[in-house]
Amino acid sequence: MSYIDIIKEKARADKKTIVLPETNDRRTLIATAQILKEGIANIIMIGNEEKIMDGARWLEVDLTGVKVVDPMNCGDLLDKYVNILYETRKHKGMTPEKARETLVNDYLTFGVVMVKANDADGMVAGACHATADTLRPALQILKTAPGTKLVSGFFLMDVPNCEYGENGTFLFADCGLNQDPTSEELAAIADTSAKSFKTLVGAKPIVAMLSHSTMGSAKHALVDKVSKAVEIAKNEYPGLMLDGELQLDAALVPSVAKAKAPGSEVAGKANVLIFPNLDCGNIGYKLVQRLAKAEAYGPMLQGIAKPVNDLSRGCSWEDIVGVVALTAVQAQMM
Repeated sequence: MSYIDIIKEKARADKKTIVLPETNDRRTLIATAQILKEGIANIIMIGNEEKIMDGARWLEVDLTGVKVVDPMNCGDLLDKYVNILYETRKHKGMTPEKARETLVNDYLTFGVVMVKANDADGMVAGACHATADTLRPALQILKTAPGTKLVSGFFLMDVPNCEYGENGTFLFADCGLNQDPTSEELAAIADTSAKSFKTLVGAKPIVAMLSHSTMGSAKHALVDKVSKAVEIAKNEYPGLMLDGELQLDAALVPSVAKAKAPGSEVAGKANVLIFPNLDCGNIGYKLVQRLAKAEAYGPMLQGIAKPVNDLSRGCSWEDIVGVVALTAVQAQMM
């Protein structure tokens, strides 16, 4: 059974409600039909029901069982959400009139407020929106989770026929959000990534802080940033199984680890890979996805008070199904 099949089983065992606001996107309609067919989650779609159902008929997919909420025609529900958005953002100049205008025209904000109101357990978007458009209302309305220093993005990678990681399953971070994290931020990303891996994979996280250097083999400010992050993480999160700085081969391959990082409990065993910046993380996950034919689910967001997850604009409908399943499992854990 593949990793995502295991996640789908978990999602079905305690079905959650996920809101999908990008109802003009054909991939969302196809994914919704599959999610409903497999019983992975209850789905709320935002938009005009007639248009959504017309789209489904054109695509020849069955949306029986979906709930559609139209911001233009939802009566008291809109009033309720206007009040929530106003109360949450009035210190930033939000007015009831502006809140109503925003909710009627911005389906992503409407979906986030729906999650805030506990009318949905999570939201998935990003198939046709930039990460910033998905993240902004989530941070403004839901805020960060208690004890979280920053929000970051990760991908769960399921690599076929792979002897490394957790039977070929890895968490890559940050691949979608923080462009050039400081040492302190890298340490925080490592901590939240380890928790996400434990929640979504169920195995012990083994965290490698990646660099072009292994244990001081190169001297550069970029290496210093990662080695300092390792020091901070070991001091602030002593329960983490974490080491670095490590080159990728030293992190994954036992024979290389013995030569480059003898004595490290992480080298050669890592399943959580923390990249030094967004360039490395984004390029790295796409290389593995395209060349190793890996399934890449994300960018998932971690550190938000309730589950809101992003999608790559290059995603397939199958990717949306997978991220919805993962979001449902995140909601179960909350």
